[in-house]
Amino acid sequence: EVQLQASGGGLVQAGGSLRLSCAASGFTFDDYAIGWFRQTPGKQREWVASIGSGGSTKYGDSVKGRFTISRDDAKNTVYLRITNLVLEDTAAYFCFTGDPPTVLRGQINSEYIYWGQGTLVTVSS
Repeated sequence: EVQLQASGGGLVQAGGSLRLSCAASGFTFDDYAIGWFRQTPGKQREWVASIGSGGSTKYGDSVKGRFTISRDDAKNTVYLRITNLVLEDTAAYFCFTGDPPTVLRGQINSEYIYWGQGTLVTVSS
């Protein structure tokens, strides 16, 4: 069973930094791309970043330059480093996996992805 658990969220002041973690299990982690999306109440999901099995990375336009995705295959974990946090970063953050091209394209509404429990990031002014 595919399991993805995001953690590391919390209350952070604007301008600060945060690192989110995604612990994965139930599949051959090394072979799959992993991504992150975020969601706020009343708004659509927004894809933020994905990383391929070989380490290639892609980012959503709104987060380029502030978000860095990385992976540690030995720990079956993907990280999302967020710097210079802004109020608009307040959201629940989820990690996802699935069909690799779908994940790398950030197609978060596809039926071919899986995601787990998210972690809440709240940015204060």
